[in-house]
Amino acid sequence: MTDDIELALTTTPGAAAVATVTGEIDLHTAPGLRTRALELIDRGHRHLILDLSGVGFCDSAGLSALIGIWHGAQEAGGSLTLAAIPDRLMRMLTLTGVDSLLPHYPSTAEALSAHQSAPGPA
Repeated sequence: MTDDIELALTTTPGAAAVATVTGEIDLHTAPGLRTRALELIDRGHRHLILDLSGVGFCDSAGLSALIGIWHGAQEAGGSLTLAAIPDRLMRMLTLTGVDSLLPHYPSTAEALSAHQSAPGPA
């Protein structure tokens, strides 16, 4: 396990932004991921799509961070969507019921498309 996790932001047309997460989300990295994602939301990227394709491991602290990011987005009047979730992490989300809480898509392109076609204010 390392203390490093990368979060690379890609802005998109409209209100959504994609943040690509690379690394392991664990007890050591989860607080940093949560802080950086909430900073993005605070800077105006209220509708955040997390591309998780580069996540090799996620423990319960990581799961808690994802839920915390979702709460932060909700409080800001935005949303959190997960994309390209590795199989192992998807199983954890399903077993814990978090998959019913957080919208998720097989790819970032599908998540962006769904967000852009969603009704309501952007």
